[in-house]
Amino acid sequence: MAQRDNDDREMGASPASITSPELRFEAARALVWTIIVGLVILAIYISQSLLVIFGAMVFASMIDGGARLLGRWLPIARPWRVTIVLAGGTGFLVWLSMYAGSQISREAAELPEIVEQQARELFLWARGQGFEIALDDLKGMAGQAMDGVGTVTRALGGLLGGLTTVVLILIIGVYVAIEPRLYERGVAWMLPRTRREDFYLTAERMGYTMRRLMFGRIVGMVVEGIFTYFMLMLYGVVTGDAIPMPALLAILTGLLAFIPNIGAVVSGVLMVLVGFSGGTEMGIYTIVVYFLVQNIDGYIVIPMIAKKTVDLAPALVLGMQLIMGILFGILGLFLADPLLAMIKVALERRSEQNARDEAAVSGESDPA
Repeated sequence: MAQRDNDDREMGASPASITSPELRFEAARALVWTIIVGLVILAIYISQSLLVIFGAMVFASMIDGGARLLGRWLPIARPWRVTIVLAGGTGFLVWLSMYAGSQISREAAELPEIVEQQARELFLWARGQGFEIALDDLKGMAGQAMDGVGTVTRALGGLLGGLTTVVLILIIGVYVAIEPRLYERGVAWMLPRTRREDFYLTAERMGYTMRRLMFGRIVGMVVEGIFTYFMLMLYGVVTGDAIPMPALLAILTGLLAFIPNIGAVVSGVLMVLVGFSGGTEMGIYTIVVYFLVQNIDGYIVIPMIAKKTVDLAPALVLGMQLIMGILFGILGLFLADPLLAMIKVALERRSEQNARDEAAVSGESDPA
């Protein structure tokens, strides 16, 4: 053993060791930056999977909100309340597919034809007003309109086409909703002890904000869908001339209500296009219906559910939607608003922690 120590001393320092403190500091800093860049690259590489996990968290918050609401009247175990919420949602989807599935499919098949007809009539009207529009321009506009309509009508189909993603979101969301504290403790265990209380408080605020946000979206979707359907049906009852595809327009209006700003515009354009296919009077009526739906949702439903607790700037939400939609498609568009709300809560909590730390430092430095 003594001979080995002597040999080590004769060999000198390892070429991997850094004796200079300055070089050691720079090497440590370079290592930190390398790790940060590597984590960013890894996050980009697995961004789709992270978005699926976040979608599961959003779904879990919806189930959690329903279970908490049932807990006010049913003093039973949480797994049973979660089961009731899931059974109710599944029953509604089964009823919708059984009683309205065939009708909606027929109406969805008719929608592109109506859009094409409206584009042709718009072309003829513009020519009559003296605008020189070539037939190629008409085909281009019709093609763009068809692409837009196809994107909207295939939104639900696109989700169903990504069956694996949907199944993963549902399964992970159900597991988290059944026992959320288990996963909170698992994440907190990986944090330093001094930061665990802050994590629990941040998670609690995020959960509260997410439940409020999702509750508002669900109520808004239901109100807009039902109100749109009855208003469109009312026109047929009063005038005897029914508006085409009321069920499809109501469902699209309800689904698109989940997406702030963009969803309202898209559903309104579709409703007005279909309305004008039945004449000017019907088209004007659909415009009135659209504004009634948006005003009821904006001035009655939203204040009642206190959605302003999220307090997100509309321009910021729209920018986030555009970015997420380009990066991740329809799933990113649906999750843009919840993700922005969670980022806002995290930044607010970080600001509170910094203020608390500064107050603690100033208190220690105070001689008094």
